[in-house]
This record gives sequence, C-alpha cells and structure tokens, in this order.
Amino acid sequence: MATKQEVRGYLAYWFQLGKKVIRGNGKASILPVSVLNGDRYSEEFEECWQKIISPESGDCYLEGTHQTIAELLTPAWDMVPCGRCNMPVAARNVGMPTLLCPCNDLPNWPNTELPAPREPIKTQDRLKAIRNRLVDNLEIS
Repeated sequence: MATKQEVRGYLAYWFQLGKKVIRGNGKASILPVSVLNGDRYSEEFEECWQKIISPESGDCYLEGTHQTIAELLTPAWDMVPCGRCNMPVAARNVGMPTLLCPCNDLPNWPNTELPAPREPIKTQDRLKAIRNRLVDNLEIS
C-alpha cells in the first residue's frame, strides 16, 4: 500500500520534470513552480498537495496516467521505480500492472546528463554521512 508520504513524493518527483496534476475533469491543472526549498518541500508545493487531496477538487490525476490520486491512496496501489527511468510509478499490488510510465511522453527522458529529480535533502545529515564514509575508508587503509 502506498502511504500518503510516498504519493506526495511521487508527485514531487514528477512535478520536477514538468508533469501536471489534472483536476476538475480536465478543466484545470496544477504545477508548482518550485517544489523543493532546501531540506523540505516548498510552501507552493505544500499548497498544491492540499488542493490535490481536498475532496472539493474532485478527481485529480498525474498527467499521462489514468489512476486518480485518491485511488493511489488506497491499499490496492504501491509506488515502485520505473524499469526504464527509475522514477517512482504507481503499480497495483494485485492484478495487471499499468501500461505506461508517466515518462512515456517526455522527450529525451531519461537523461543522465541532467540532475535527476529528488526529495528534499537535509544537508547536515548528508555531510555527516559523507564524513563517516571517508573516516571508515581511512580506517580500512
């Protein structure tokens, strides 16, 4: 079962590649300009997330997919890495898998020449992990 955090992260990854969330039977779309703000998601992304999960928004789905965000929050769905581009994709945990990854209609993707979308990074934690790896390598030598 995909957790709320996993679905939120899934949208954040795809927003970074310019994919929109469609809502209101295709009458409106959501795409925050900024998704990350240092070690957290941006305020704009958080506002979009609240709109997406609001019952007043009706059915919302990621551009290029057919399952709604509400469906993804049910026990029938998991988040797994795409076999082609390693981005998170929705997969049924029983039954037939989805036919296409949202990356299917992105020209020149995957592109290993560009930084890949990511989650917020806690800089201090990341630097400590790097330091610890370096110290461990010095001790082995």
